[in-house]
Amino acid sequence: MHSDQTSQNRSLSPSENKLTTIRDLTHEQIADLMAEFKQPAFRVKQIEDWIWNKHVENFDQMTNLPASLREKLASHFSIALSSEIARQVSSDGCRKYLLQFSDGNSVECVGIPSKNRLSVCVSTQAGCGMKCAFCATGKSGLSRSLKAEEIYDQVIHAQNDFGTRVSSVVFMGQGEPFANYDETLKALRMLNKSETLGIGARHLTVSTCGVVPMIHKFAKEPEQFTLAISLHSAVQKTRDVLMPGVKKWSLLRLWDAMQAYVDLTGRRPTYEYALIAGVNDTEEELAALRDFTSGTLAHVNLIMLNHVSGSPFEPSSEARAQHFIQTLNAAGVDATLRDSRGSDIDAACGQLKQKYSSN
Repeated sequence: MHSDQTSQNRSLSPSENKLTTIRDLTHEQIADLMAEFKQPAFRVKQIEDWIWNKHVENFDQMTNLPASLREKLASHFSIALSSEIARQVSSDGCRKYLLQFSDGNSVECVGIPSKNRLSVCVSTQAGCGMKCAFCATGKSGLSRSLKAEEIYDQVIHAQNDFGTRVSSVVFMGQGEPFANYDETLKALRMLNKSETLGIGARHLTVSTCGVVPMIHKFAKEPEQFTLAISLHSAVQKTRDVLMPGVKKWSLLRLWDAMQAYVDLTGRRPTYEYALIAGVNDTEEELAALRDFTSGTLAHVNLIMLNHVSGSPFEPSSEARAQHFIQTLNAAGVDATLRDSRGSDIDAACGQLKQKYSSN
């Protein structure tokens, strides 16, 4: 990553890195460290394999390293994995985890099994600053953004718990990924690397509320990562109420950004739309959604609003959802109704939060 250039050039004297997590170091920095320790170059790959693939908790578990090197690493670095605070299992097989980091901040992530596949929904921030009216995460505010390795940890945690290789990852948990762009992109690339999990770029999806400058930036990245937009209304006044965090980027600017994205990448974005009774499921709202998405590459993913404690909003009816699908399909817009998973353990869209509740 370009932002690491300064740190790569900085002295890596072990005495200056005491208590630093080794997972913060780049490949080049670990290589410099091994040279400083007078170790052969292949030690770098061994260490990275233990950290990113085997996910060890301490240096003593790195059994193919000499004991003297393990001791030296342990005296100057930590590994600092997240720890599981709570785990809940849904009746549909989904598993929700509350993971805590060394600074006390915590996030939720969800493992979603389907036949012989496993998808993981990850968080990119502890909390969120977007303040979406229908979302549990937004009620708690933003604590901090996550580092790439903390995002990566969530995937490994679910994979280890299920004992199944993760086939896809959606960045749709807590937080706005494009408000943490550099670390989100770094995490995407870590997940995509053949030396780690090797998940195909098209099976890595980022969902944004519509941070327009970052959409333009994302379109220029060389990998074929997938993009989803949390739209929820194509009427400006409605969207401003539901999603105040992106009021500064109008729907017109969002539409222009998405056309530029499609033109540049040739990839079809998904528009997520949680149907809220009497709010964004009216005929006016449907007409606006049809106009926003017709005539361009688009897939509309309709979602039955999930219950959030204390929220005044209620989900639309199944009949209303089908009416939306039929109208959009008739206009040439691909639209489907998401099979919402894990709602009985508050693990579905809009339900994630940071604190464990026994209720």
